[in-house]
Amino acid sequence: MRLPSKLEIAPGIALWPGALNAATQEELVREVFALADVSPFYRPVMPKSGKPFSVEESNFGSLGWVSTVEGYRYAKEHPLTHAPWPAIPEILLALWDAATGYRAPPECCLVNLYGEGARMGLHQDRDERALDAAVVSVSLGDDALFRIGGDTRKGATRSFPLKSGDVVTFGGPARLAFHGIDRIVYGSSRLIPQGGRLNLTLRRVTPPEA
Repeated sequence: MRLPSKLEIAPGIALWPGALNAATQEELVREVFALADVSPFYRPVMPKSGKPFSVEESNFGSLGWVSTVEGYRYAKEHPLTHAPWPAIPEILLALWDAATGYRAPPECCLVNLYGEGARMGLHQDRDERALDAAVVSVSLGDDALFRIGGDTRKGATRSFPLKSGDVVTFGGPARLAFHGIDRIVYGSSRLIPQGGRLNLTLRRVTPPEA
């Protein structure tokens, strides 16, 4: 896969506007929802409080990221069906190679489905041991306002819009940057059958040597 020119947002943070063309976006959405028939979307809950997320989630890959009242963790099985997660689509594996050049494939593709009013508060992706691998984030469907800062919650942040087909990576000095979605512009795209936004986040969890 060849990617277009990228924009360097900040050290370690890159944006590829329109990295995926319309046909690829449509193919990927079809594949995501076909896999969701096997690995259905569900609503995770916050640790301790048990408050439900505003987004629905699923995972692809050998490991899936889950959040329960006991805490955050990676698991090999869907928390409701107890079946293994389906494999990461080939399109995303090719995108990972093109965007990161990392020496091993991703182990997790976290799938977030944003409906009307859904958002994601500032958080770090810090449950992985392979912190030398960048995180790759793919936007599909409705426009969103993405916010990213530094490695402390109270640090300065910057925000920029994401459109369907955009790809963001953050690694190196920005690998533990706090980031989130302030809001989506519901109804700004017709790509998702029932409306909304899909975010696909690719991560390497364990060091390749392990």
